[in-house]
Amino acid sequence: MQELKKIRKYTVMRSRITYILTILASILFILEVSSQQDPMYTQYMYNTLSVNPAYAGSRDALSITGLLREQWVGIEGAPSTQTLTIHSPFYDDNMGLGFSIINDNVGPVHQTMLFLDYSYSIRPSENSTLAFGLKGGFNIFQADLMNLRPNDGDDPAVYNVNNQLLPNVGVGLYYYSDQGYIGLSSPKLLEGTFNEYKDGVVTENKERRHYFLIAGYVFDLTQDLKFKPSFLVKIVEGAPVSIDLSATFFVKEKLGVGFAHRLDDSFSGLLQYYITPQFRIGYAYDFTLTELHSYNSGSHELMLGYDFIFMENTRVFSPRFF
Repeated sequence: MQELKKIRKYTVMRSRITYILTILASILFILEVSSQQDPMYTQYMYNTLSVNPAYAGSRDALSITGLLREQWVGIEGAPSTQTLTIHSPFYDDNMGLGFSIINDNVGPVHQTMLFLDYSYSIRPSENSTLAFGLKGGFNIFQADLMNLRPNDGDDPAVYNVNNQLLPNVGVGLYYYSDQGYIGLSSPKLLEGTFNEYKDGVVTENKERRHYFLIAGYVFDLTQDLKFKPSFLVKIVEGAPVSIDLSATFFVKEKLGVGFAHRLDDSFSGLLQYYITPQFRIGYAYDFTLTELHSYNSGSHELMLGYDFIFMENTRVFSPRFF
């Protein structure tokens, strides 16, 4: 009988600890969303349209890229992101149109972002292009916060946000040549306010304005070996500056092997393979450097991309690495 009581007591205590840890983890995720609301990517160099509208049409083809990211695998409620971008040049290649959809889940918070992109290009020289971009769309924001505290429904600081529609606009600049690029953008200029609690305490959360600086260059080391360093800097109010550095070697324009480092956060391994010059696949694995590394088995990111060429007598002989 005494043993049975001890087992029951241990089971109840373990259940309470698990419950408390779940709430604490969810609160941490919510705090992260309120500071850096836009998803992060390790293969950012293949997902440029989601942060810079001036990238639209830069690949000289109808380009489709899908990206799946599962972060901190093993932690319940960890970030999970799915992205699809489509863009193409039009009107004598001086303009570009694009569309992006991003689905992002972090604990009880769910965001679906739908945006249209437009770019206009000028050519400062024969081998370089400067593009100006505009982005417009909206974010559908949901937060099931009441599920975090089912036994305490009277806390005015805890409420649900149901399908809050947050329209937004963004701008970008993108300069590129055959071998390199640099871009500056702010994909969300408006700081929309999330739903507020009306009775009693007023709780206010805003979409924070993000700024992105990206750059990269492809060096021809030998006839069969290329080297591409790149970086991304993200600045947002209320969060530390995020800096991603990466370096990739491409062998015979087929296989890319590299590594990346997000300062004070993670190290990553990168793999890319060009099945054809038009069809590419990529994979990234992140190892967390923070205290969370003891509680997860890393982050995984899969990328698929394809460039459709519709012009007659046109073939892609060499792949694009950005």
